[in-house]
Amino acid sequence: MSHSPALAAPISTKRDDEGRLIGLVFDSEPALVMPEMNPWLVAIDPLDNTLRAVEYAIRQADVMKTCALHLVHVQAWLSKEAAETELGQRAWVATERARVLLDANGCAWRLHVEMGEAAERISNLATRLKCGGIVVASRGLGVAEGMLFNSVTSKLMHMGGVPLVVVP
Repeated sequence: MSHSPALAAPISTKRDDEGRLIGLVFDSEPALVMPEMNPWLVAIDPLDNTLRAVEYAIRQADVMKTCALHLVHVQAWLSKEAAETELGQRAWVATERARVLLDANGCAWRLHVEMGEAAERISNLATRLKCGGIVVASRGLGVAEGMLFNSVTSKLMHMGGVPLVVVP
């Protein structure tokens, strides 16, 4: 595994009513020029299947020419203390391969790190950003296994709102 560069400084943070850090936003270098122009959201987890979703998003961004790629990584709830010290670092490690792939293909990106229930956070972010679509990778499971183990994708499909692209 390659050595992850040091955690970049976030361009913004989000806190709950109790002051707990619940969200971070990081930009690529160079940053997205127009992050609001035809934004698409790619859900990132540390599994290999995520790279298929990133590869799909890269191809689509190339075809569309005017597409801003936003990444989202959702962490389970952390304590107030753990969120301060671990939220950004955990997300940076979990998204390293996706970020490296985007960088290698010359694609600027914006990484949104959220805490909470994954499908809800992904859907809310896609709506807030006015995304044209959400890209997720399937886990390569059969129908029965998929219903049991791919609950984030299943929940996103049932939530509706922003179109969902499931990459096999």
